[in-house]
Amino acid sequence: MIKKTVVALLMSLSAAAMAMPLGSQSVLVVEDDTGKILVEKNANAVVPIASLTKLMTAMVVLDAKQNMDEEIEIDKVDVDTLKHSTSRVPVGATISRGDVLQLALMSSDNRAAASLGRTYPGGMPAFKAAVNAKIRALGMTQTVIEEPTGLSPNNKSTAADLVKMAAAAARYEDIRRITTDKKDVIKIKGRQVEYHNTNRLVGAKGWDIGMSKTGYTEEAGRCLIMRITSAGKNATVVLLNAKANSARLMDAFNIRRFISGGEEEKPRVMRASSRKKAPVAKSPRRRRAS
Repeated sequence: MIKKTVVALLMSLSAAAMAMPLGSQSVLVVEDDTGKILVEKNANAVVPIASLTKLMTAMVVLDAKQNMDEEIEIDKVDVDTLKHSTSRVPVGATISRGDVLQLALMSSDNRAAASLGRTYPGGMPAFKAAVNAKIRALGMTQTVIEEPTGLSPNNKSTAADLVKMAAAAARYEDIRRITTDKKDVIKIKGRQVEYHNTNRLVGAKGWDIGMSKTGYTEEAGRCLIMRITSAGKNATVVLLNAKANSARLMDAFNIRRFISGGEEEKPRVMRASSRKKAPVAKSPRRRRAS
């Protein structure tokens, strides 16, 4: 009898997940406490990961135990010449490594991330070696990371591998703290400059986020990693290659509702034909790789 009840429950959850409209091309949601897969869609597809890369960059930098108070000068070689993405961090600015890490993770600044790789002990060759070693140690067998920003479309992974990366990154107190900061003020060339989290759900009403990272390039689409708590359940959410920020946000809302298991989670509300949408903030007009 118990076995039949469990099977029926799993079938019910599966049916609800299938009824959920998902705009992201690859999705994986895993319950952290049990490892149970809650939602899955193309979880083993190898795709570009954009700035989700920066979680790996941060882990490798923190593993090296570099001095976070040491000042780093942003160099012209840190400027993005591949995607020509914008940055509010000027060349020549001298910033502490801790603040550079804050900029790379919270506001997804590419110059900041590039400078972390460049100033790694032994330079970029040693940084790449450390990243490859970390990938192997985490068992991320379908992952390739060639540079620290995520601008390269050759930085690729799967949703299944990225759940492993998210679990590892969440063990770093600095990463949890920085990626859940809604905003911060950092001194740049004598001026106090305010920077904001690229994930607009951080600090939003109803969201309990323990770690977060967004990503965007043309090749990768809109990407998101989050560790969330909903209805007492802890889960890791990986969304890859949504075609619009609104689609990525809608996926996040629908997944949170599904995890909470409330009345609004019923398939009749979440099926693709439903026109009812959760409110989302307007996307910024100006796109940038992040």
